[in-house]
Amino acid sequence: GIIQPLLPEFEEKGINNILFGLDDGLRTLPIAALHDGEQFLIEQYQATLIPSLTLTPTERPDLQDASVLAIGISAFEQLAPLPAVPVELMSIKNQFPNGTNLQNEQATLANFQKQLQAQPNQIVHLATHGNFQPGQAENSYIQFWDEQLDLQQIEQVDWSNAVVELLVLSACQTALGDASMEYGFAGLAVQAQAGAAIAGLWGANDLATSALMSEFYRQLSLGQPKGEALRQAQLALLQGKVRLADKQLVGSDKAVPLPPELQELGDRTFWHPYYWSAFTLIGNPW
Repeated sequence: GIIQPLLPEFEEKGINNILFGLDDGLRTLPIAALHDGEQFLIEQYQATLIPSLTLTPTERPDLQDASVLAIGISAFEQLAPLPAVPVELMSIKNQFPNGTNLQNEQATLANFQKQLQAQPNQIVHLATHGNFQPGQAENSYIQFWDEQLDLQQIEQVDWSNAVVELLVLSACQTALGDASMEYGFAGLAVQAQAGAAIAGLWGANDLATSALMSEFYRQLSLGQPKGEALRQAQLALLQGKVRLADKQLVGSDKAVPLPPELQELGDRTFWHPYYWSAFTLIGNPW
């Protein structure tokens, strides 16, 4: 496979963090789910995608007490609802109380841009619908309450003034790109001075995404670097440490009640890679 020939050298040099700079045809590959017949890649290594070494900052920001601007939309006029989004934002607020949550009617594009400049937000989290259509920039968007943020607009967002170290796109297919736009929305954000982005390769289950994000932010709050925090969150789903039980989303440290429309799902785990491997880190993993 891709990694197998390099394993002896990795072991000899104590390497546990792999940076992947992939060509067009491989960028949709869920790196975390690579399997050697015995275990997944993330069970041994941290994996990160990079647009290029020159675009990847190497310093490690302190995100343990970061200010988080979290945008969440659970109800839409013409798109399917995302009932787990309030659970996701509640989990983030529990771990990072020093921040701002904008939900539904508050989650307008104007409010987002205002909050981005109002105070330094090291982390920006967008939990909503989004889509990147390769070769169709005009049909690619991130959905806010009142309008869609398109590719041209995200290029114009001034991330540097907001000191954004991490943009989390908890939305469908926002890491997809094409030959002219590496890694889609996430790649644009990294190029626009956001230190790193987490984005999805496909439309994973709404509740599984919230489960993954709740554990990711817990790991960040414990002082883990971005890449390792994502890896630990993915492992928590794989190993059943984060799951549904007793009408709650049970995390590694606490449980969050589910909204009524999700309580009927019963007890379940999210061990399958479909649930946890869609999201990938692009940019600085430290």
